[in-house]
Amino acid sequence: MMLFRPVQHKDLGDILNLSSRAGVGLTTLPNNQEYLAARISRSIDSFNDEKGRAQQGFLFTLEDTEKHRVVGVSALEVAVGLEEPFYNFRVQKLVRASRELGVYNAFEILNVEQDYTGCSELCTLFLDPEYQKGRNGLFLSRSRFLFISAFRHLFSKTIFAEMRGVANSQGESPFWNALGQHFFNVPFSEADYLTVTGSKTFIAELMPYHPIYVPLLPEEARQAIGQVHKNTLPARIILEKEGFAYHDTVDIFDAGAILDAEIDNVRTVKASRIIHAKKSDHVSRTEDGVQCLVSNLHFQDFKAILLNISDPMDGDELRLTPAEMDALHVNDGEPVRFVSLFS
Repeated sequence: MMLFRPVQHKDLGDILNLSSRAGVGLTTLPNNQEYLAARISRSIDSFNDEKGRAQQGFLFTLEDTEKHRVVGVSALEVAVGLEEPFYNFRVQKLVRASRELGVYNAFEILNVEQDYTGCSELCTLFLDPEYQKGRNGLFLSRSRFLFISAFRHLFSKTIFAEMRGVANSQGESPFWNALGQHFFNVPFSEADYLTVTGSKTFIAELMPYHPIYVPLLPEEARQAIGQVHKNTLPARIILEKEGFAYHDTVDIFDAGAILDAEIDNVRTVKASRIIHAKKSDHVSRTEDGVQCLVSNLHFQDFKAILLNISDPMDGDELRLTPAEMDALHVNDGEPVRFVSLFS
């Protein structure tokens, strides 16, 4: 069984192994044991309500319960930019015209902004390549929305996701090489690493605050603006189906697209509903059933599983096997949150 649950201290080794496979550009999952241990501790403290809103961040894992191994991670930040600035580029149109010469030019510029201050963030989505099959990616990404639905009061009106930008097989970003390299004088991988391990003041100190004229950038850099890494395309598709959209904001380092949405309009949040678990020893779980996400409503012990439901729903009751109820940590008759994977 695949189980979505909050991270635990014992997961550090598995997550460190995952981070070694993530590569450059997945900013919030660096291959750094000290950082990852601190990230796990911050998540546990957040679940224990020991962090203020500005520091709250929830890290979740996808566990293969048969192998007792963490095979994926995803996370939520409650409110970014309240303690340290969260920068982005806004892509804007500019027009220059001369009546005398009969010339009319429309082109793009990049301005440094802090558009997402106070917003919630989806981040740190990574799934072991061996498990990138079936619906594991959808499960790992969308289960976060069940958590948000259950504890809506914790999160902001707007939520966003910073997509990993275009990079070559060596992890080099054409946008960084054309722009950031000239201001920061360090490789893309180093700048990316510094931001996540806590050294962020250099961004404010060295970032250009005057508009960047896009036509002056090389073609390869221009083409990267608002695009995503090839390995990130599936994650972008998942979010766009949830109602997220690109609104001309990009990452300041690799120009990867930033997608955002109003939380209350997110597909899974709107479609999910509360039903009640009903223990049953006779439940059909065939591959041609309707795939659904089911979670408990426990904050500190949040759990979600993916089910193929072949039997018709009985009103507001969902029949679950004893093993499924144990996985969810729910009792007979207890409320659970339910949504069809394709609703």
